[in-house]
Amino acid sequence: MFKRPSAAVVATLALIAGALQAQPQASFEGRWITESGNLEVEIAPCADAWCGTVTRVLGNKSMSAPGQNMDAADKRSALGMKILMSLKPSSDNATLGGEIYNRENAKTYSVRLSMDGQQLVVRPYIFIPLFGKSQVWHRPSDKASPKAAPKEAPASEPSRSTSTKESA
Repeated sequence: MFKRPSAAVVATLALIAGALQAQPQASFEGRWITESGNLEVEIAPCADAWCGTVTRVLGNKSMSAPGQNMDAADKRSALGMKILMSLKPSSDNATLGGEIYNRENAKTYSVRLSMDGQQLVVRPYIFIPLFGKSQVWHRPSDKASPKAAPKEAPASEPSRSTSTKESA
């Protein structure tokens, strides 16, 4: 009456289950505004991991000297730059771990991403997360999001020129 599933069916189901476990929660995916308000970063799959790519430059505030403009060590334009790299989910898919690039000092750090409600907690660190400082990133509002913006940008929209420099 009840037949045992074939080895091919079992193997296929195991592969699907493994692929589902390897994907982080969908809540990480999408666009985020950095804590400094300088950048809009899109987190999305790239190759065999997840990455964060700068999609909009919004400001030029220093993170190391609050209230001052940043003089970035990396003079390249941030637009299109991958600042989050090699992000892989933890075993319980609650966090992503990888690397984050800081243009202000041109250094790459280890990073752990986690969700706190509707906010993204970004914790760059050296050696272990204990030696880090958390940042809170938030989703862009609908009116600030390029997806909701009119086809012709208003004159007050922030410039995307290479003269605008910022940090994550």
